[in-house]
Amino acid sequence: MTTITVVGAGVMGTALTFPAADNGHAVRLVGTHLDEEIIRSCKASGIHPRLKRSIPQGVQPFSHTEIAEAMRGAEIVVLGVNSRGVHWAADAIAPHLRPEQIILMVTKGLESTPDGNLMVLPDVLAMRLPEPIRHQVYYAAIGGPSIAGELAARRHTSVVFVSRNAEILPRLQAIFATPYYHIWTSTDMIGVEVCVALKNPYALATGIAQGVLETLPEDVAAAKNHNYAAAIFAQGLAETAYLVQLLGGSLETVFSLPGAGDLYVTTQGGRNSRMGRLLGMGKSYSDAIEEMPNETIEGVDCVLAVMPAIESMIAQGKIEPDALPLLRELHRIITRNAGVAFDFDSFFSKLPFTPPLRQRAQGA
Repeated sequence: MTTITVVGAGVMGTALTFPAADNGHAVRLVGTHLDEEIIRSCKASGIHPRLKRSIPQGVQPFSHTEIAEAMRGAEIVVLGVNSRGVHWAADAIAPHLRPEQIILMVTKGLESTPDGNLMVLPDVLAMRLPEPIRHQVYYAAIGGPSIAGELAARRHTSVVFVSRNAEILPRLQAIFATPYYHIWTSTDMIGVEVCVALKNPYALATGIAQGVLETLPEDVAAAKNHNYAAAIFAQGLAETAYLVQLLGGSLETVFSLPGAGDLYVTTQGGRNSRMGRLLGMGKSYSDAIEEMPNETIEGVDCVLAVMPAIESMIAQGKIEPDALPLLRELHRIITRNAGVAFDFDSFFSKLPFTPPLRQRAQGA
């Protein structure tokens, strides 16, 4: 039996307790300072109010004030906070870490560094931890299409566990894999982490298609807007591939679970899609965000986090100025309260894996 401490009692961190507990491991679920209501409910009734189901037997809830007790003797520490909470989480767990522990990150995102580069969150976390413990623990992460409510319902879910330390991956796979939770392993930390971060803004962009559809006159044959959405989806995947290759990741990762799979599942609903729909309906970002109070829109956070580095890399000549038109348009929409104005003809001109697609001349 392995002792596992999950820090962050949101839906995804809590959902990961299900396969771990089903395999007979001792799981401790620690809320952040924002999760007090969730932890109170779990302690009082055993029900997670956002997942709307009982947490598994063997999962013990803890308040953030009890984190020292919750981490005592843990062999694996899972971070289930959102991207805004990584610095807090690093500071919270640092005093209680010990050598040889594995930190497994569910959190997805990227950060711009002061020198104008992009850093994946496992590296952000490591840099936040004090010497010498940052070099004495192992880092791993999870990527792939995993809706928390489906995982908690024990429906088939397929993901990738990634670490630069290949020797820890078989152990993690054995601890968490179940007949419904299927795990592949990878050492492509850059590829997996870039994919799972960028899926949020590109899912938001894909959701714009539904909002645009709602502004159009009703069609006599009930035509939808799937062609629009599909082009956005494909361009998002192409831009992900561009950045993955630029940063040294593997293109294979883009076209498997962490890339195409995670982007697909994120377009099927959730906060990013709802924000995209509001923008597509013609609302400014400042008006749209008022309709989603107290909600973290990871797609927006990711755009704001990565664009300083993107602009720096363009200035340094590392990225071509006309690359990433979809990401740059999202940034314009969000930061300038601008209306949606995608230039579809600018898409697919910077593909890192094949010669650029060429439009046929009109009438050809």
